[in-house]
Amino acid sequence: MQFWIISVFLSFKEIWRNRSRFLSVSLVIALITVLVLFVAALGEGLGNGNREYLQKLDAQLVVYQEQSDLLIAGSRLARSTLNAVRRVEGVDAAGLIATSNTTLVLPGGEEQRVSMIGVEAGSPAEPRVQQGAQLSTSQSSEVILDLQAALRTGIQVGDTVTLRVNQAARDEYYTLTVVGISDGRQYSLQPTIFVPYFTWDEVRPKSEAELLRSDLSLNVIAVRLADPAQVEVVKQRLEAEVDNVAVADIDTAISNVPGYSAQQSTIQTQGIFTLLIGVLVIGGFFQIQILQKVAQIGVLKAIGAPNFLVGLASVIQIVMVTTIGVAIGGLGVFLLSLGFPPTIPIVFNGQSTALAVIALLLIGPIGGLVSIRYAVRIEPLRALGLGG
Repeated sequence: MQFWIISVFLSFKEIWRNRSRFLSVSLVIALITVLVLFVAALGEGLGNGNREYLQKLDAQLVVYQEQSDLLIAGSRLARSTLNAVRRVEGVDAAGLIATSNTTLVLPGGEEQRVSMIGVEAGSPAEPRVQQGAQLSTSQSSEVILDLQAALRTGIQVGDTVTLRVNQAARDEYYTLTVVGISDGRQYSLQPTIFVPYFTWDEVRPKSEAELLRSDLSLNVIAVRLADPAQVEVVKQRLEAEVDNVAVADIDTAISNVPGYSAQQSTIQTQGIFTLLIGVLVIGGFFQIQILQKVAQIGVLKAIGAPNFLVGLASVIQIVMVTTIGVAIGGLGVFLLSLGFPPTIPIVFNGQSTALAVIALLLIGPIGGLVSIRYAVRIEPLRALGLGG
């Protein structure tokens, strides 16, 4: 206990005596903290933009067209496939998902590009609303907005929205009533709206040839299981009993979203390199700091201070400086985040933020390992210029 008290005293005294120098290091650590936390939040935000809708489906499996490479946009299924999926043992419910893009025309003439997803009312594909009501039927002129779409446009439950859609090389306009707003359910990195399936087929972009066709198609099917523990069993059963389909669990479906895996790998690599830079910066600073006080350490050892005390004082000093820097950086990130508009995909997830903070707190001791090792190996006589 005495060693701890002495170590804390020596560390604090050293920091206070050279406070401007140590404050500079803390500010560098604060900047690294800001960068790391923003990279983590950006990765979470971009990831959410790609995976939110799939991740929050009330389903355990997704059915694709065979040989579609598990790409939703590249999958085309017939309505008859949906009925076949529903008949498979172990399937509790199945809901079609049909995707396209469209443009919301806002009051004042502004436009917002959105993903438009066609779903059946009451199916596993329909998002649960936080405000308002669910879709009433699969043929109504209703729409549910995801949270991002509502925040970006200012549209509320009960408002009407106008869609501008290109059909047969002409712009057509359709009016729908907002009946509900869900939580974050972005798809394909865009704010998303959900409409009844038959309404989706009427208001989606179409070529002239598509306008002449009467057949209905969909992209994929969300499958909710009677027993969620039977994912593999029902997956194999679906692929065996339903023609020309490929089946994936939700995690696999998310990882196959175009660009998702590469995007997350890039973000993670940036975060790792930022942490490595932090280790090098802190390590370099404390190495110089130790070299500048070799004589002081020599005096401590000459009067009987053990290596444990010298090393502990160095560790406490590094931890204090690092903690101050991370605290300043964290406060800065919090204040900056208050002013972010909803268009910036920054999401501070509790788990990823906590892991980033822990990593930042560790870069100080890790970066200072070399200097600590050097400090405890200093020979007192040589440090005082009395040795050979």
